[in-house]
Amino acid sequence: MAGAGETSWCFSQLKGTVEEDVTEADIISTVDFNHDGELLATGDKGGRVVIFQREDLFDQQQQQQARGEYNVYSTFQSHEPEFDYLKSLEIEEKINKIKWLPRHNNAHFLLSTNDKTIKLWKVSERDRRWTGFNLKDDDGLIRENNSIQSLRIPHSTPMELMVEASPRRIFANAHTYHINSISVNSDVETYISADDLRINLWHLGITDQSFNIVDIKPANMEELTEVITAAEFHPKQCNLFVYSSSKGTIRLCDMRAAALCDQHARSKIILITFHLFSGS
Repeated sequence: MAGAGETSWCFSQLKGTVEEDVTEADIISTVDFNHDGELLATGDKGGRVVIFQREDLFDQQQQQQARGEYNVYSTFQSHEPEFDYLKSLEIEEKINKIKWLPRHNNAHFLLSTNDKTIKLWKVSERDRRWTGFNLKDDDGLIRENNSIQSLRIPHSTPMELMVEASPRRIFANAHTYHINSISVNSDVETYISADDLRINLWHLGITDQSFNIVDIKPANMEELTEVITAAEFHPKQCNLFVYSSSKGTIRLCDMRAAALCDQHARSKIILITFHLFSGS
């Protein structure tokens, strides 16, 4: 902060390249912090997810914690390009949205989605490995029976820190149109996914079934006047969510009122005005 009530902004950190010649796959399409801000996940058009971890620095002059920097923590391929043979449609691997789940143990969980498929990923650390097996050697090869002379008790030994990302759930075949939003409920058991015309409610433990809670598709597509642009759960009340449309409206829905939330509880039209200031 600067004096006289003025705010002073400074450039903190840059990740990536500033070159103009960037490949299409390296273009970042979504970013999301986890709940405590320690991790930052980015998704790109190549279907990759890169996770950065904040590392706090110590200021020797001020003898206090300085501004932390984010360094690469883990990188993995979330989605691959696919082809829908029934519709003769190519499905891009581009990551449209990433959402972190609240942390309840040593592992981290996040949802990532492209146009059609949502995946639940587990990101965990491993710094110890088990050795001393009776039937296998340290390289994992089966030991000869005649070479086993005594009974050994397996034990864990330290190893170099390794971050693993593994898919735990795959939620697919529920959206006809491109997914633009996902949002985790405050109960950490359900989440919603939204495409241009519908919003579905999922349970994190069930991959083959979802419930349609918003459907704005008209009987005649020629009468279509708006599409869904985003959807989000309330951060504390698990029964409330909002979604916005291309008409500039935001609708608040209560899932306690009806199974299909076509009649919203409240609607607000947002008018955005841009003011251009010329320097003098």
